[in-house]
Amino acid sequence: MLENCTATESFEISPRFRHSVEERIARLERDAATDESQITFLEHEDHIRRQMRLVAVQRTEALRMRFFLDRAKTRLPRPLIEI
Repeated sequence: MLENCTATESFEISPRFRHSVEERIARLERDAATDESQITFLEHEDHIRRQMRLVAVQRTEALRMRFFLDRAKTRLPRPLIEI
């Protein structure tokens, strides 16, 4: 999705959306660490391979979302009182 965008291209997102993405990144990284720690308890080679792939996908998605946030500017919230 983001591969076609140039490195200098930027866009604005709302503070609420940024916060949601940051929470998702934290959850993905936490889940990846938990899933990776479970690998030592697995016995079957296929289970281990699938678990390692799950961890890799979680970390890749978290990194992709971090790149997205790096390029995004946070829009200032609207003023409560109209000027």
